[in-house]
Amino acid sequence: MLENLLRAYISRNTLTWLRNYWDRILHKLHCISLLFSSTTMSQPTESQAATPDAAPFDPTKPSIPISYPIETLEELESRAYFKSFHYPFNKSSVPLQSGPLDSRPRILVCHDMQGGYVDDKWVQGGNNEGAYAIWHWYLIDIFVYFSHNLVTLPPPCWTNTAHRHGVKVLGTFITEWEKGTAISKELLKTKESAQMYAERLAELSVALGFDGWLINMEVNLDLELIPNLKEFVSHLTQTMHSLMPGSLVIWYDSITINGALDWQDQLNENNKPFFDICDGIFVNYTWEESYPELSAEVAGSRRSDVYMGIDVFGRNTYGGGGWNTNVALNVIKKNDVSAAIFAPGWVYETEQKPDFQTAQNRWWDLVEKSWGIVKRYPRLLPFYSNFDQGHGYHVFIEGAQVSDARWNNISSQGFQPFLENINDSTSNALQVFVGFNEPSYSGGGNVTFKGTLEDDADFMTQLFRGELLLDNSPIHLTYSVKSNSKSLLGLSLEFVSAKNERTSVLVASWGRNQVSRKYSKVIVPHLVKKTDMGLGWVMNEAGIAMNGYILTEIHAVCYRPMPLNNRQKLEYREERPGATLTHTPSQYLAVLGDITIKTSTQNSVFPPPASWLVEGQHIEWTSDTHGSRTVSLKIIWKLKDGIDLIFTKYNIYVEKLSKEGVENTSERLQGIQEYLGEAQVQAYYVSHLSIANGTSSLKFVIQVCGADGLCQKLDDSPFYHLDVNRQ
Repeated sequence: MLENLLRAYISRNTLTWLRNYWDRILHKLHCISLLFSSTTMSQPTESQAATPDAAPFDPTKPSIPISYPIETLEELESRAYFKSFHYPFNKSSVPLQSGPLDSRPRILVCHDMQGGYVDDKWVQGGNNEGAYAIWHWYLIDIFVYFSHNLVTLPPPCWTNTAHRHGVKVLGTFITEWEKGTAISKELLKTKESAQMYAERLAELSVALGFDGWLINMEVNLDLELIPNLKEFVSHLTQTMHSLMPGSLVIWYDSITINGALDWQDQLNENNKPFFDICDGIFVNYTWEESYPELSAEVAGSRRSDVYMGIDVFGRNTYGGGGWNTNVALNVIKKNDVSAAIFAPGWVYETEQKPDFQTAQNRWWDLVEKSWGIVKRYPRLLPFYSNFDQGHGYHVFIEGAQVSDARWNNISSQGFQPFLENINDSTSNALQVFVGFNEPSYSGGGNVTFKGTLEDDADFMTQLFRGELLLDNSPIHLTYSVKSNSKSLLGLSLEFVSAKNERTSVLVASWGRNQVSRKYSKVIVPHLVKKTDMGLGWVMNEAGIAMNGYILTEIHAVCYRPMPLNNRQKLEYREERPGATLTHTPSQYLAVLGDITIKTSTQNSVFPPPASWLVEGQHIEWTSDTHGSRTVSLKIIWKLKDGIDLIFTKYNIYVEKLSKEGVENTSERLQGIQEYLGEAQVQAYYVSHLSIANGTSSLKFVIQVCGADGLCQKLDDSPFYHLDVNRQ
């Protein structure tokens, strides 16, 4: 009997090994095929495109900033990455506000798409308005950027937007196949080499501002190397914790403590020694229904650190992945362990119908219904959102359009709304969605409310679920709206006291009426109409004092007034007791541009141009036989010593100036400010900027933007002046 059991065990483990290996072969073939496909990848702009005889990529030479991985141990050991021209551009600019992970089951998302570094590699943004992005950050605790390169460094766009939403970001260290075996042997040659490479990884994470590593060693190792492997994992974990409190190192379920590449699909005695010396384990995705419970028993008090894998592509994964991903999530949550969702880009790569935006929202809705919301905002002040998803068809800044070009840049994402209708009905057929076609107030997105709404009726949609404790400083709420006089839009805020007393405040221009009576308090905002904004934008401002209360929800309230005035409605009802007025559904259209919540002391302060040091570097001129000229250069800027201010982003413009005679005795400069792009760090690379004949100089303007969404006036912004005639 024992012999039969042993044979069954060997047979089962052999089949599991073959199955996992075959899955990985299929996955690699899939990635290779997508790399040669142009159906979902954007093409570089003309200035980004490489010529057929272009030299191999040299990271030390100036070029359009990109994100890229580290391919060899030699490059890792030598710190060559820090000598790269691209290194300063790849630093995350958004610090993570949250600390240690909550002690509860969590969701980890492992982003694996087309080999990595696709549209997201263009640090300053690309030209694909349909590029892949994630905007359901309130459902995620940890985000892993994954590829099959040795050291996968997350592009800063992912770190910036994840951090903005309170989500930790990990890079990936992976060794696999024959090449990976040789690398692993070199890595683990001695205890000292294991420690040294761990320190190099920790150094990269701290320098670039992401929060740790997923370690994926998918090779067979000699048993004598296992002590050094444990030293590598342990030393990396300890070093990360020392340099960056709250950081994470997570082990992938692959090598066992005996050195065999044998995916266990659960936490057990074969992989627990690695789990014990790091912050968690990413369990391989071919587990069976009982394995989450078994893993929880082994983990004990650390069951939340067990992340059961789910492959959204469905390769032997429990539930089948895809639109059944929630089947696996339900089993995982029932057993009080965490989930690791692998390759949610399945929605994008397989072109799920009817379109990516709709399919993406539908897929993440399944995750939310299964797991629930894990992040809430606002939690800190100032709070600002322009609802930008990091892609679009235009760019607006404070109501004025500065670009009509198609673009993508995940770094530009604002806080994303939850968008859940509160009082939907068949007679009020309003659609609420993050839109890109209507003009925006800031960036490329907005929240659009479109459809039919009955007269004298309201329609409410949840925007945010917050956890913001207010003190004795009143908050100032501002929001921009574009609509007509028959499509009114306000905001309602829900508060709860320490005694669990609930209060609702309506901020709306229509004041008190039948709709507003359901709220505890009504505030009519001060309307500020700025003629320079154009396109009918109105900025609403209101002050709210709720000392000791917690702001828990923010809703948008749509209202369509009756065609009769208030006195006529009142007289009608008084003359005919019990009579009802006819409510006729009418067309409704309103656009919410942005929302800001802050205190009076949190207004952005913009230093004058003289407070900045601005410099041009790596200036390169080119010209052709027709006399056309271009210039490429890196612009850097910083505040002078003693000035300590933090800004969220910088809008970059150029003025192409020409000289014209004025009364034959003096000269004046004339130019038009042209929007070039957005910088997250204090550097921007201008590539092959065309210079028209007659241009005498270039003025590069850096518009500084604050955490409250306000931007410095262009005439008061720092700049760099480049003389063209002297070149």
